[in-house]
Amino acid sequence: MTERKSQLAANLAQVEERIAAACAAAGRKREEVTLIVVTKTYPASDVRILSELGVRHVAENRDQDAAPKAAECADLPLDWHFVGQLQTNKVRSVVGYADVVQSVDRPKLVTALSTAAVRAERELGCLIQVALDAEENGRGERGGVGPGGIEELADLVAGAPGLRLDGLMTVAPLTGPYAGRQQAAFERLMEFSTLMRAAHPAANMVSAGMSADLEQAVAAGATHVRVGTAVLGVRPGLG
Repeated sequence: MTERKSQLAANLAQVEERIAAACAAAGRKREEVTLIVVTKTYPASDVRILSELGVRHVAENRDQDAAPKAAECADLPLDWHFVGQLQTNKVRSVVGYADVVQSVDRPKLVTALSTAAVRAERELGCLIQVALDAEENGRGERGGVGPGGIEELADLVAGAPGLRLDGLMTVAPLTGPYAGRQQAAFERLMEFSTLMRAAHPAANMVSAGMSADLEQAVAAGATHVRVGTAVLGVRPGLG
């Protein structure tokens, strides 16, 4: 086993222990929570090692990095999640490899994703990104739609050819009433999920929590956690 593989295996084991402990503390089954490893800024070789170690879900936030990486790893049994703010001019490329887009936050993007998915003859999973730092009908600093826009977007996605409404996603806000209150933020997201599932019962995916706050997300009821640094290490070239 190479040094890098040993390192990633050890990190994965630690994250697995954290998720398992959080599930036990919340009275949840471990299989209720899916780990998505955020591989942004890391090479395709790391993605390949992660796949060998049993990872099945990876996430990227920049199409210019993700597209070549996904192509290089096309032989692997992976689900690719796009988690970054997505410009409509990148949609056609993203639809070529992504299985799920977690950052759907405006009607124009829904239309573009639908057109591209139909053209590619693919069904694309979509999560509505909820901004808990936004006004009711505003937008968040890191993307996302305010709570007042969830219902409209959910209905648009559900009715759009080529798209599948899978659920909701959020990033713990840095400002506003939920700043520094990750578990409260994630519990609020769960409330929105419950409301949405009244109209769209199959849209039961809730993506929340990252390396620093995955325990709070699991406690709140998240079905998916997005972990990068805790698995891959501190990202290179930042700061």
